[in-house]
Amino acid sequence: MHARADESTEQAACWPDDIFALLQRFDVRQVAYVPDAGHSQLIQRVLASSTMRGIPLTTEEEGVALLLGAWGGGQRGVLLMQSSGVGNCVNMLSLTQVFRFPFLTLVTMRGEWGEFNPWQVPMGSTTPGVFELAGIRVLRASHPQEVREVVEAAASQAYNALTPTAVLLSQRLIGAKVFVK
Repeated sequence: MHARADESTEQAACWPDDIFALLQRFDVRQVAYVPDAGHSQLIQRVLASSTMRGIPLTTEEEGVALLLGAWGGGQRGVLLMQSSGVGNCVNMLSLTQVFRFPFLTLVTMRGEWGEFNPWQVPMGSTTPGVFELAGIRVLRASHPQEVREVVEAAASQAYNALTPTAVLLSQRLIGAKVFVK
């Protein structure tokens, strides 16, 4: 029983590394992001990489256009954001349908599992629907052991079948933030 707990803790700690390895395997060169604690380990790996360029954004919708531009320039990209930023992208998501480019976004979820901030709940609960209405396929990972498989499926859909895809990394996976008084 003790080994299982250690294995589970090890898996929980390494899922950002799994994502990084998959992005390398799919030859992702540009990683657009708005700074986010849930993506911090992955962002650190990208910034230390010699093959990927981390591009900090002012707002999430810039990332949609950046990925279109990357594709036009012959490179693959991914957009990292938090669920609260999805609402900022609604207008720009139409580009994924008009230009049929390989759009992949990894979204850390807020407003669900153990959320303390009521402002995060509305967008967190509507994120899947927003993506689906925009014609973007939605996959979800809630446990460390499924992250690799879900992100691999999403990357394959996005980069090989040109199916715009969002992976929702659940709040249960990334951990609920706590408010400290």
